[in-house]
Amino acid sequence: MKHKGIFFITLILLVFLCSIMVGAKVTLSALFMKQAGYQESEMIEMTEEFMKRNPDIEINLNFVSYEELHDKIAVAAASESGAYDVIITDCVWPAEFAEAGWILDVTDRLSDEDRADIFPTVLSSVTYKGKLYGMPWLNDWEYFFYNKKMLNEVGAAVPTMWPEVVETSQKMKNNGIVEYPVIEFWGQGESVAIKYLTYLHAMGGNVFDESSMPIMNQGKGLEALEYMVDNLNAGIYNPASIESFAEEVRRVYSAGQAAFATNWIYMYSLSNDPQESQIAGDSEIGLIPGFPDGNKSASCNGGMGLSIVNTCPNPDEAWNYITFMCSREIQKKYSASALPIWISLYDDPELIALQPKTVPVAKEQIQYVYDRPQIPWYSQFSQLLAEELQAAITGVKTPQQALDDAVARTQEIQERY
Repeated sequence: MKHKGIFFITLILLVFLCSIMVGAKVTLSALFMKQAGYQESEMIEMTEEFMKRNPDIEINLNFVSYEELHDKIAVAAASESGAYDVIITDCVWPAEFAEAGWILDVTDRLSDEDRADIFPTVLSSVTYKGKLYGMPWLNDWEYFFYNKKMLNEVGAAVPTMWPEVVETSQKMKNNGIVEYPVIEFWGQGESVAIKYLTYLHAMGGNVFDESSMPIMNQGKGLEALEYMVDNLNAGIYNPASIESFAEEVRRVYSAGQAAFATNWIYMYSLSNDPQESQIAGDSEIGLIPGFPDGNKSASCNGGMGLSIVNTCPNPDEAWNYITFMCSREIQKKYSASALPIWISLYDDPELIALQPKTVPVAKEQIQYVYDRPQIPWYSQFSQLLAEELQAAITGVKTPQQALDDAVARTQEIQERY
């Protein structure tokens, strides 16, 4: 009798525990960026819709600025704290994160059909050594923005080359239309590195030669930095560029204090929103200019993916969440902030109706998108490059001195790897 009693008590406990497990939710913690691209409110809406459709999964959202993002991920992953299950990863981080074993290989999770419907340049944002370490999500590259009213006031056409931008800007200054015609994000960090690389690629230059040796301090590399410094000193570029990031650029441009800017696509809708902008109706988007002896255009791949952290105890649920956030349905719905990763949607009449200006420009601009160096030590390279670029544009060093130092520091890192 005693054994039967123990048996029944054990059975009741098992039934009770099973009922708890059946009713338990899987909880995932996701880390996102709170600036540029999709707005924070949109990411919350997307996630709430996912949880509505998947009541057995709860998502805890975390938002930090881009400047904090890398270190937040690195600290959590290196310590194996399990703080995050799903993370947003910049297109320059998969090499580093994959080498460190911090994110999961999801190559086999993406079907051949879906893979074929994603722009190769976009897919590269989550690719390292032929394997996928996430799903492309925030599909973005830079665009050229211009104030058509200011252009009309000086009778100028839309510039297609950077020297034309400078020439038109000087006319605007001479006519008292705008004090500093161009605003850019040259803030300390990845921002200024991106802008330098954009001018470098537009000129037809490269960071490394065929043997992977840094060559920024000569030829086009030097010309690109001299272009930035010279036009800043000439008052063509706003001095505020030195401390600006994407949002500061948007605010200056939307306040009518600049005629030209480059930024991510999210700025187009916001700069034409009367509640957000003083130039609504006058902001236009176009192909980023090039250089006469270089390329027609150059635009930085700013794509970001969603990856699963290696400590995630529920990778299947995490992948379900990721694929929902990256789905054609969701990406079409929120296309005002970021155009879809899916090639097929660019011929979708509904998307074209939603974004009649941006879709045609995007289809052209993607032909001139470049990737930043795909190296495991990119974060270190970007930091040193940004420091040296800032030293040049603030006048602490000459462009030649700054880039000589950048090359020397890059070689030191290469030797350690």
